[in-house]
Parts: sequence; structure tokens; C-alpha cells
Amino acid sequence: MGMKKFWIISIFVFASLLVQASYIFIPMDAPQKNHLKAYGITYWLLKQDVEVSWLLNYRGGSFMCKYAKAIEDECLTRGVSYQIIADVQASAILQEILSNENNMDEIKLQKPPKIAVYSPKNKLPWDDAVTLVLKYAEIPYDVVYDVEVIQGSLPLYDWLHMHHEDFTGQYGKFWSAFQNAAWYREDVKATEDNAHKLGFNKVSQLKLAVAKKIRDFVAGGGYLFSMCSAPDSYDVALSAEDVDICDIMFDGDPPDPNAQSKIDFSKCFAFTNFKLVTNPYEYEISTIDVPHMRKLEERNDLFTLFEFSAKWDPVPTMLCQNHTQILKGFMGQTTAFRKEAIKSTTLIMGENKSLDEAKYIHGEYGKGTWTFLGGHDPEDYQHLVGDPPTDLNLFPNSPGYRLILNNVLFPAAKKKKQKT
Repeated sequence: MGMKKFWIISIFVFASLLVQASYIFIPMDAPQKNHLKAYGITYWLLKQDVEVSWLLNYRGGSFMCKYAKAIEDECLTRGVSYQIIADVQASAILQEILSNENNMDEIKLQKPPKIAVYSPKNKLPWDDAVTLVLKYAEIPYDVVYDVEVIQGSLPLYDWLHMHHEDFTGQYGKFWSAFQNAAWYREDVKATEDNAHKLGFNKVSQLKLAVAKKIRDFVAGGGYLFSMCSAPDSYDVALSAEDVDICDIMFDGDPPDPNAQSKIDFSKCFAFTNFKLVTNPYEYEISTIDVPHMRKLEERNDLFTLFEFSAKWDPVPTMLCQNHTQILKGFMGQTTAFRKEAIKSTTLIMGENKSLDEAKYIHGEYGKGTWTFLGGHDPEDYQHLVGDPPTDLNLFPNSPGYRLILNNVLFPAAKKKKQKT
């Protein structure tokens, strides 16, 4: 074999080995063109049985995996920024991350969580941020509602999102403003028909049964995420088991006049010592939510994410991965949570300290976890009934929507042994 031919073959072999040993690095700091679709790429990788490293606190919570041409092509197709790096570069990154001097860590993502969204089948005049971002990121999910939950479908899933919902059976307290609207009347009829078909006399009884099924899902190891009206109405419903808190226009009879004294806060996931709001003309379910008439301009409505120890507290660290620690606030039927109504066992992950408000909270129940985020839409400050859905093509780098997708991915994490 001639020397020239030998060197050509050697260079080809070396180049092949180099490609085999290289990695795809997906940055999640400011230079990323599309943060939201980057989560979709990561979920897609897990569906292909590719193990992904989630590099906590490294360049905004970046992702890394072994190189393959198909992965590069998928990043190009979806418009996700990436870099091809050599094995030595990947090793250097991991060495930096694993150093005890740095608040960083590597989490292996291995199995894509099976996702369900608890959402009504009938069309309502509002959209849901979670379904919007799941569709945008191209992450598959199933829609389940009362029938599926009551019939026991939740154990088939790893992760559940509770759509904008009122688990107390008061239809979101929309009666005062929308009692004559066609959509409201249709929703009431559909929900009442559903309750009767499932053997319940009242919608409040059906919603309580659903809430308890969701509680059992979490206790058995499920991951729960919820926004807007669902977090506080969920806890209120659990605390008011066997107590009538609905007025006559919601369930046909007046509420128990002693309802407040019969509330059992021990049944709540996150909240305690709140007062019920039973006035049907008041657009609140309880005092968990912060006042709607806060003396705060939109440009000053911000909340800050906490920084956790990546090596010792990987779950809240994963849930807070972002390219900024200060995020824009956004309103909803439940905008944020009064700290005075939060249990001491609840972990606050994001807050507006000056207003004594918690925005982003987390906790454990049984073998599972729950995460609640206040507000309705991270990119629509005051999303009103009937407003059009947010076009996420205009917000591909939304830090608020990233919080939702952190919750979608973290169940895929391989459990790490407790450090001693």
C-alpha cells in the first residue's frame, strides 16, 4: 500500500472515529434561537431511546447527547440552535459541572414521560398555556376528563396537567358576568349531564371525586402540574369534602352557613388557613389568590426564581432551569398565592418578595410530586375570556413557558442515589 493511500485511509478512519465520539450540545442560555422547541427535541430524543444529559445550571440548563446525523437534521428542521462538539470538549464540560466548586450537575434523562392533560372536551372561550406549548414544542399528550379519570385511567400516565378548572363545582365563579352567555349555559348543561351519567347528583360531588382520583395518582408516584384556577380550587375542594360550599345558582341549594368552620386544611396539598369566598358575585373561590386590584403596573409585575443546590436539590433545580432568574408576571383567575395561606411544607420556587406573593410552588405527596404556577398565560399579561390564543411563534424564548416545559421533562430524570 502506498504511503499516500495509507494516510488517506488513516485520515478517513480518524475522522469517522471523531464523528462517532462527538456530541450534540443544545445550549439553553440567551443565544438559543428557540428554547421551547429545544425541549421538544429532547423529548423526541427520549422517544428514540437516546439518553440525554440535562446540564443543570450550565448555560441555562443545556442538553447534550451523543452525535447522530438524524439528531442534527431534526435540530435544523425545528430551528433549534446546536453545536457539534468533540468528546474532549464534552468531557471538559462534565468535569466543570461535576466539580464541587460549581453549583451544577448532570442529570440523565432516559424515559419519556407519558403525558395527560385533564381538559374538557367541549369548546370553551379560553385556551390553556400547557396545551399551547406542548403543541408548539411537538410533545405528544392525551386529553382525559371526568369520565376517563373516574374510570381509572390516570395510572396509565406519568405526568398530569390540570387545565384551567374549578374543582369546587362553581364553574369558575363566571355566573355573575356570563350567566346569559351561550358558552356558559352549554358548559353548565354538559357538565351536569356528565355528572348524572357518572352517578353523581351534583357537579361539586363529581369534581370532588375527580380531585380524589388525582390525589391518589400523585400518592402513587404521579407528577402533577397545574396553573391558574386549578391549584387553589383543587385544594379548596379537597378541604371541603362533605361540606356544601356552593350557592343555589351552582347546585340548586344554598351553601352550609358553617362551611368555613368545617374546612379540613390537612387534606390540602399546598395551602392552609384560607377563607372561603362563597359570594357568587365575587370572582374568587378563596383568599389563597392575591387581590386582583393590586397597585402594580404591568412593567413592574415581576417574580424571581430561587437558586437551589443542583447536587443536593436536583428536582427544584430542574424545575427552575432558565436563561433568566427574573420573569414577567402574568395574571389569571388565580394570579399568585398569598404566602400567609401557604403551608410550611410547601417549597416556594418563585416569588415577588416585595408583595409577599409566591408565584411558583412545589411539594411532595406520597410517592409523587405536585407543582403549581400562578397565572394563566406567561405571554399574555391579562388574558380575558374570549381572547385569541397566544401565538408562540412570537415567543420562542419565553422564560415563563420554559417553566411549564421543565415540569414536562423532569419525570424523565434517572433517580440519583442520595449523597451522604
